[in-house]
Amino acid sequence: MFRITPDPGVIEVNIHPAGNWQELLENTRTLYEEARLARLATEKFMLDGRHTGTGGGNHVTVGGASAADSPLLRRPQLLRSLITYWQHHPALSYLFSGAFIGPTSQAPRVDEARDDNLYELEIAFQQLPDGDCDRPWLVDRVLRNLLVDLTGNTHRAEFCIDKLYSPSGPAGRLGLLEFRGFEMPPHWRMSAVQMLLLRTLIARFWRKPSTGRLLRWGTELHDRFMLPHFVAEDMRDVVDELHAAGLPFEYAWLEPFIEFRFPVYGRIAIQGMELELRWAIEPWHVLGEEMSAQGTSRFVDSSVERLQVKVNGFVPERYLVACNGRELPLRSSGRQGEYVAGIRYKAWQPVSGLHPNIGVHAPLVIDIVDRRSGRAIKGCTYHVAHPGGRNYETFPVNANEAEARRMARFWDHGHTPGPLAVSSTPPAGDHPCTLDLRYTP
Repeated sequence: MFRITPDPGVIEVNIHPAGNWQELLENTRTLYEEARLARLATEKFMLDGRHTGTGGGNHVTVGGASAADSPLLRRPQLLRSLITYWQHHPALSYLFSGAFIGPTSQAPRVDEARDDNLYELEIAFQQLPDGDCDRPWLVDRVLRNLLVDLTGNTHRAEFCIDKLYSPSGPAGRLGLLEFRGFEMPPHWRMSAVQMLLLRTLIARFWRKPSTGRLLRWGTELHDRFMLPHFVAEDMRDVVDELHAAGLPFEYAWLEPFIEFRFPVYGRIAIQGMELELRWAIEPWHVLGEEMSAQGTSRFVDSSVERLQVKVNGFVPERYLVACNGRELPLRSSGRQGEYVAGIRYKAWQPVSGLHPNIGVHAPLVIDIVDRRSGRAIKGCTYHVAHPGGRNYETFPVNANEAEARRMARFWDHGHTPGPLAVSSTPPAGDHPCTLDLRYTP
């Protein structure tokens, strides 16, 4: 069977399972085509021209023709391997996700805001047997109370085992695992790549389970892995490991996701250096309950945004890069002359949000400063809205108009004139890769 359900802002379609790869491709292609013919889209555009998914999920469910045939119940180490591998590679959580990520999202990682959960997970992993298992209830009982969100909801988790082998009744004993960290991509081939990656990883861990301790990323999770450079490098590691296992998955198939998730806003070049500005990820915070006309509601603070600055051909002993007069904490990418940093800033002033006394930081003026002269030799300006002060009244009608709005907000000029008194970035702390303009050193 398949089900079509209206959800807020989207139409949810649960399609029937596929028995092989060709059938899965045909189902996915047909679904996208029928949606297009019905004048429905698998993408949307924000007022500022940002190109995003629909906001609905592209959740992938994996299992067997019957519960007894489910690979997740037959070999519990398979589920352990998937959880461990996702925890070791944060890019798998953030490259394919939607705009709302973090511990209060609909698909939080097992280690987001729950450091003690990793210790408990390691104890649980020790209870899972190696090889085939004739106790289908075991993996569900061991992991059910750990694969949850902050409120204990088993459905709102990156690895949802609601229907794996639930003790509540036969309707939940289907041997199914749902990957909830995937958002709807704009093209059916991109959706197919997501599912191909999952199939490839499952094939790898069926042959040889992934072992090892879970990593304690700490604040690095929401610092380094919010920047597109480190997400892309992490995905390269995943592809290299698949190649080493004899599985020919290609990194080129993932490049459309990098460009879609992290679009380039602009570039400038001077004296052999190139500075690139890209969109980066910013976790949203769910705020406390507030009484309103609609009753008790929970606001999400989306007023804080993040950008990545990458500089090639950079000599840190001679130059520095500053944003609004504050030096960026550039970190070497490991390649000669390539440095990366993030900029966290308040883009707009909501009615309700974190730190209401902090004003908007836009526009962002980014300068390449010569340390000897203390002057900017080149710079650019990024506007979070229309630079002329206009307020867009309609959403972009297509990708061309959306890109035009993004390009209009980036100026490849506008550096700070005269001598600059750049304030130094404080020593590396919780977020060593990111300059947070809200934080006063």
